[in-house]
Amino acid sequence: MMLTIRGLRSEDVPALIEIERASPTVAHWSESEYRKLLASDAMPQRRTLVAVQEAHAVGFAVAKVVAGEWEIENIVVRANSQRQGIGEQLLSRLIQEAKRNGARQILLEVRLQNTAARNLYAKCGFSVVGNRRAYYQDPEDDAVLYRLEL
Repeated sequence: MMLTIRGLRSEDVPALIEIERASPTVAHWSESEYRKLLASDAMPQRRTLVAVQEAHAVGFAVAKVVAGEWEIENIVVRANSQRQGIGEQLLSRLIQEAKRNGARQILLEVRLQNTAARNLYAKCGFSVVGNRRAYYQDPEDDAVLYRLEL
């Protein structure tokens, strides 16, 4: 199946919310927070990429952009579309865009128990730079901090 990765459109917001709500361990945002991703003048600036297969959103990535630093806030792939390389394609595209926009580094934090995500970040060149004890709730988990120098 052909996968397209493109910028966020207003008609994508309901699908993003649906994908996010079905993923209990990712960051949960309100609909208004997703709508703010569409505002080009919002502060802080954010970049949102959407993975689309057969006209349906199957995943997305959101990064906060502050000067030369990008922070990945969410990468989520629909459960029945996981293990197909979609997360890796979203992450690779975010890295390309960060480089193209002059970013010096990309930061993120992830649940210690999220082995699939941690393997993805390591595969894409991120290094562990720290951790935060009991950072996440429901369920409680430590955060592992990653950085990619560009």
